[in-house]
Amino acid sequence: MRMVVLGLGYLGATHAACMAELGHDVLGVEIVPEKRAQLAAGEVPFYEPGLPELLKRHIDSGRLTVSGSYAEAADFADIFFIAVGTPQKKGEYSADLQYVDAAIEELVPLLTRDAIILGKSTVPVGTAQRLSERADELAKDVDVEIAWNPEFLREGFAVQDTLHPDRLVLGMFAGGASETACREIYGPILDEGTPLIVTDPPTAELVKTSANAFLATKISFINAIAEVCDAAGADVKSIADAIGFDARIGRKFLNAGLGFGGGCLPKDIRAFMARAGELGAAEALSFLREVDNVNMRRRTRMVELTREVCGGSLLGKRIAILGSAFKPESDDVRDSPALNVAGQIQLQGASVTVYDPKAMDNSRKLFPTLDYAITAFDACEKADVVLVLTEWREFLALDPIELGEQVRQRIVVDGRMCLDPARWSDAGWQYRV
Repeated sequence: MRMVVLGLGYLGATHAACMAELGHDVLGVEIVPEKRAQLAAGEVPFYEPGLPELLKRHIDSGRLTVSGSYAEAADFADIFFIAVGTPQKKGEYSADLQYVDAAIEELVPLLTRDAIILGKSTVPVGTAQRLSERADELAKDVDVEIAWNPEFLREGFAVQDTLHPDRLVLGMFAGGASETACREIYGPILDEGTPLIVTDPPTAELVKTSANAFLATKISFINAIAEVCDAAGADVKSIADAIGFDARIGRKFLNAGLGFGGGCLPKDIRAFMARAGELGAAEALSFLREVDNVNMRRRTRMVELTREVCGGSLLGKRIAILGSAFKPESDDVRDSPALNVAGQIQLQGASVTVYDPKAMDNSRKLFPTLDYAITAFDACEKADVVLVLTEWREFLALDPIELGEQVRQRIVVDGRMCLDPARWSDAGWQYRV
């Protein structure tokens, strides 16, 4: 099939390349010239394992092309995916839908044939209905069907999650043709036995936001238990292991530590709360405020713990921060807990040096006043405390004896509970979580 992906950010670029991998002819539309030039040359402007090879292969083959023209897109295909960003509004909890709205405003008046527009962006419930009404106003003697086909990608596993998802969801209005189209688009995936859940657009929109809200809640739950463990002298990791054996609970997302960040969970749960309030159901999601509060408290606690191991003051101390991406296998520093902690520690008078295997450039753009090192060992030189704040495999493999020769004091704070405590303690380090 021929299809168009509107927006070639993290979601859009991944989806476009994966659709080409499934055998479709894809036109990607990106309005930012610098990003468009990179992608057209087969270069991915962010870090995602496996995506550069996939993108380059299909750019070179001609199966995937990149354009900045909505007119070209309207002429290219009858199937369109909206994959633009939906960031949090400045000063508000609600989602900023200007890019989603712009995609409809730009595309629909140019359509000369009936079309199906499938939304992949994470949006508040009711968005598809509103966009459908607007598309009807803008369309010129053509039928434009709006449906929602949310994504469930994990950064670091986006290619795998697109080509081999655990489920596909489609929210469509009655009488539409989008189910038939999706069964053809995703044919190879459905042939693997992947379930396709077909429902109405509000339900599909809520599937995505509900999934993110649940994951955020699970992370904050175990971090709240960690606070109780700190007070009681208990071991939160053992608790997580024990309750994780319960099939109703499961072990995934029960790793206590610094909490969640990135471009999805924080803004999505806030937008979910905001939309529930607009619908008169604010009380139903009031618990998400505490989920958010617990998550933010973990950052404050990490700063307080660092100050404690420094003897009560951070003034004049040298702190090494290992990890700035919000999670490993990503260069995403949006709402990064690690960088937030680094900035707070610097404001309290410490000299902070950061190292991350992939997120250095993005970190410098966001926090230019921090110091940055080219290796983990360089970051730790003469450090009073080493903080491990992203669980990269590189950090798990560090030799604590060798690293101990670099630092001023052998104190490590394991913000992700990812290190081997005995290994570090045996090497003479004070190990704290």
